[in-house]
Amino acid sequence: MYYKVFELHADLLKAMSHPKRLEIIQLLRNQELIVGEIQEMLDLHQANLSQHLMILRDAGVLETRRDGKQIYYGLAHKNFIKASDIIRDILIEKYKDDPLADEFAHKMDELVPLTSDPVCGMRLSPKTASYAHKHKRREYYFCAEGCLEKFKQNPEKYEQK
Repeated sequence: MYYKVFELHADLLKAMSHPKRLEIIQLLRNQELIVGEIQEMLDLHQANLSQHLMILRDAGVLETRRDGKQIYYGLAHKNFIKASDIIRDILIEKYKDDPLADEFAHKMDELVPLTSDPVCGMRLSPKTASYAHKHKRREYYFCAEGCLEKFKQNPEKYEQK
């Protein structure tokens, strides 16, 4: 049984070991979302997103809830966010003095303020944001690649005053 726990642990980590799957987990950190919302935020083809969602659901990371025709995805356990945050903390600490790793160069106390993704409005912090983008000397934070790309196409539409 002792070794079986390590096998289960490895299987879970395998299911989570893709950047888009980790983004999905971050998107669902404080909310449930339907496939269309996740698809728009990540800028993924529906078939590709479905594969990622299926892998995470089969591994027990995600659970679903039906409301009429809509299927909502959410995290199966809040500790998935804790685990993700701990790994991010390790990476930030590891790369804090690395001039080539700008995105990890922030000190932890600078990562606390809350902000909103200017495209979808999701509440996040620089620590939990998937992407950051500087526009007109201001830093913007995004929940996922799709929102970042929408912002880049028309930043004036989303600029915060």
